[in-house]
Amino acid sequence: MNNLRTPPAPANGRLGVLLPGLGAVATTFIAGVELARRGLGRPIGSLTQLGTIRLGKRTDGRTPRIAEFVPLSALDDLVFGAWDPIPDNAYDSAIEAGVLQRYEHIEPIADFLKTIVPMPAAFDRHYVKRLDGTNVKHGTSKRAWAEELREDIRRFRAENACERLVMVWCGSTEIFIRPGDAHRTMEAFEAAIDADDDAIAPSMLYAYAALMEGVPFANGAPNLSVDVPALVALATERGVPVAGKDFKTGQTLMKTIIAPGLKARMLGLDGWFSTNILGNRDGAVLDDPESFRTKEESKLSVLEYILQPELYPDLYKNYYHKVRINYYPPRGDAKEGWDNIDIRGWLDYPMQIKVDFLCRDSILAAPIVLDLALFLDLSSRAEMGGIQEWLSFYLKSPMHAEGLYPEHDLFIQQTKLKNTLRWMMGEEQITHLGLEYYTEESGIATGD
Repeated sequence: MNNLRTPPAPANGRLGVLLPGLGAVATTFIAGVELARRGLGRPIGSLTQLGTIRLGKRTDGRTPRIAEFVPLSALDDLVFGAWDPIPDNAYDSAIEAGVLQRYEHIEPIADFLKTIVPMPAAFDRHYVKRLDGTNVKHGTSKRAWAEELREDIRRFRAENACERLVMVWCGSTEIFIRPGDAHRTMEAFEAAIDADDDAIAPSMLYAYAALMEGVPFANGAPNLSVDVPALVALATERGVPVAGKDFKTGQTLMKTIIAPGLKARMLGLDGWFSTNILGNRDGAVLDDPESFRTKEESKLSVLEYILQPELYPDLYKNYYHKVRINYYPPRGDAKEGWDNIDIRGWLDYPMQIKVDFLCRDSILAAPIVLDLALFLDLSSRAEMGGIQEWLSFYLKSPMHAEGLYPEHDLFIQQTKLKNTLRWMMGEEQITHLGLEYYTEESGIATGD
């Protein structure tokens, strides 16, 4: 606890939410916020809008809404901007994505959606081979693109009279890139930009532009983007919050719920086979093996860190884990994830768990975009720069300090998130020990 800590500055004025990528996730997010603002829909799945937080003892009865406890921007204060290689405005893009029901959720706000027109994107098909478009920045100079993105940010801020900005990557999964020499220091990173080095992907240019303009950045894809030493150091030096990577939506969400339960009960694992079918733009991009490898790296690491086989070799050392993603156009955004889990119990008796999660990828991602945007803005006003590990709750492959392992257990992540909010506001941390309720002084166990 830090009772002397200065609370975050108030959320005065407009908050601009900048979105690289105006596809299914971004349009579902934007439409959902506007529908909620008009009283035509509910922001289900959003902690910032519906979640509560306990303060003090259970007997105190203090459980405010998170939005009432910390100073978050109101939905009415959000304004939206985007970049995309496809020139469709948010209305046309939402129609094309096919996530939302057209006459129930798109047409009632068509006037608003049509006003959101994507800026030309910094885009190179080398990094996303299954995507193309005409709404792209001219030339191939990465330095020119980075400077144009910075100018886009400044212009959007001025034209929309924004007090503050945040950026949340909602674009596609890029090809797999390993961190290398070009990513170690800012000097090397900027030299690589100037040399048009292949190690600098477009998503890194967006992250770089955001940090240079003092804009918090969250990465919703498994790309490296901001998760390289040079950009982490830049974020820390400039006091700009960053978070990433890869929105935790369908199958991985289920893994971070189920795996902690297996480990908590010391049930063994022989194998976990996961396969998905989806047909949206994300599915088309992931049909390219190089983009799929980036996603696979993100999805495979979850179980390893939750189950900790080095601590429990008898239970988890040699389990088999396989992940498949299959592009199936008829399914659209309605993704289906199958999991077969082979576990062991008392005396090594085998058991199985079968999961068939018929989810909607963008419906699960939209509230994550909202919460990340609002919490990153809160972090900035609380003067918390650099990696925001407390936002791991929303991400498949969370960023973390060098020398630490990432925390993937959803329930530990939730505790970290809420304790961070308590810490920001000078409230006591909650340990859930609870012994104070069973002492004679408490008057509870004694019947007083």
